[in-house]
Amino acid sequence: MTTPAWDPAQYLRHAGHRARPFTDLLARVPALPGDPPRIADLGCGAGNVTALLADRWPTAHITGYDNSPEMLDEAHAGHEGPTAGGGRLGFAPADARTWTPGQPCDLIVSNATLQWVPGHADRFPDWIAALRPGGTLALQVPDNLDAPLHALMRGLAAGPRWRSRLAGVPRATGSVHTPGAYLDRLARLGCATDVWRTTYFHVLPGEDPVLDWAKGTGLRPVLTALADDPEARDAFLTEYRDLLRAAYPPAPYGTVLPFRRLFAVAVKQG
Repeated sequence: MTTPAWDPAQYLRHAGHRARPFTDLLARVPALPGDPPRIADLGCGAGNVTALLADRWPTAHITGYDNSPEMLDEAHAGHEGPTAGGGRLGFAPADARTWTPGQPCDLIVSNATLQWVPGHADRFPDWIAALRPGGTLALQVPDNLDAPLHALMRGLAAGPRWRSRLAGVPRATGSVHTPGAYLDRLARLGCATDVWRTTYFHVLPGEDPVLDWAKGTGLRPVLTALADDPEARDAFLTEYRDLLRAAYPPAPYGTVLPFRRLFAVAVKQG
């Protein structure tokens, strides 16, 4: 899969819809053992949802990690510094494929990131080992690779016009495990584990809003692969747009994008 280049402004165009699963995830995280707690947000992006951690834990020392320089620049500029409750919010570069905390954490949270990390479940033992007893690993990943949003993109990329440049570029169907697989992995590591799925029905305004949504996330590998050929990029977007218009027709009140997500909260025991 192509390593995507990220566009913070495009990603943040749907910030409200994208933040809701994060707040739903945090609502299931229990009290943290440390005072003040130490929190790591793995895959912090532009930092807008990382800042919400300070609302829940005002005294916390929070560090957001990401491997996108563009996203980290946005996070540094918009959110870094002391928090109103006496804590601190900072950001640093890191790759989730190799990252391990340098000191014990009370909470490691990852929101809509691990689907981009092959073999991410193999990282769970190191992350759980880095938690204090009573600490939590909380994650949320999109779980909708069978939806038209992704299936149409993969099919188009694998078609005769595009396969030579884009076959295998969109995110693969095996990038997210089943709920039972996450439960089993985390429970076997000695965690009290809660796993669930939720489908959100986002009502999006404007013209071609599903394409606009995809430009911020799922389409990033394709846009990156075609970045040196604007004519080809625009041609692909036109074909994909037409497919999305048929799959997600507008209603008088907006365009509905059903979006299923998978959540896991694992609390380290003992």
